[in-house]
Amino acid sequence: MPSAPIAAVLFDAYGTLFDVYSVGLAAEQLFPGRGEALGLLWRDKQIEYTRLVTSADDGAHYEPFWVLTRAALRHSCRRLGLALGAAQEAQLMNQYRALSAFPEDREVLQVLRARGIATGILSNGEPEMLGVAVRSAGLDGLFDHILSTDAVRRYKPHPATYALGPQATGVEPRRTLFVSGNGWDALGATWFGYRTLWVNRAGQPYEDIGPPPTRTGNSLRDVLSHLN
Repeated sequence: MPSAPIAAVLFDAYGTLFDVYSVGLAAEQLFPGRGEALGLLWRDKQIEYTRLVTSADDGAHYEPFWVLTRAALRHSCRRLGLALGAAQEAQLMNQYRALSAFPEDREVLQVLRARGIATGILSNGEPEMLGVAVRSAGLDGLFDHILSTDAVRRYKPHPATYALGPQATGVEPRRTLFVSGNGWDALGATWFGYRTLWVNRAGQPYEDIGPPPTRTGNSLRDVLSHLN
């Protein structure tokens, strides 16, 4: 039996629509020769913190994503032996607030809108963070829904976070394509029941647990070929 056509597409934000490692360019200016290492460690620690506060007492120690992002930056600088002053911290955090969008974002979103497919963001970012990121990237008006896991005080891959999608769109998971540039996020969404596309820009291997994503690509443009 053929699959039901896709009626909604939900995008992760950080690492999918917005390049989390573009902040490494600003870090390189502040810490020559160490910017890339800082960008990588910062991202890893940020995700580690989201999982930690979600798992501890089932979310009783929840902190907003912006708070965890700042904490991860400070910890990463200490790990790398980098002296992070207040002005440098502010510069890097402001850079994170307005990350570079991937160049194909607007084109893909415009095509989806033209086809009448509901579009949304489902992200760990707080509503204010996501609003700034969308406006900075010039993507205003291209999403029907901007969903933050802050609403359930959990972070992905907790099932309650993925449930925000069908609650908002009214579209069941099997007719929703969840798109992420993060392998672990694509896995969590697959477990939840979404049809998934992992935008694997870096050519990383599949996770060694769980099922593979429904589809894999290397650009957001792959969304357009996976709508049926």
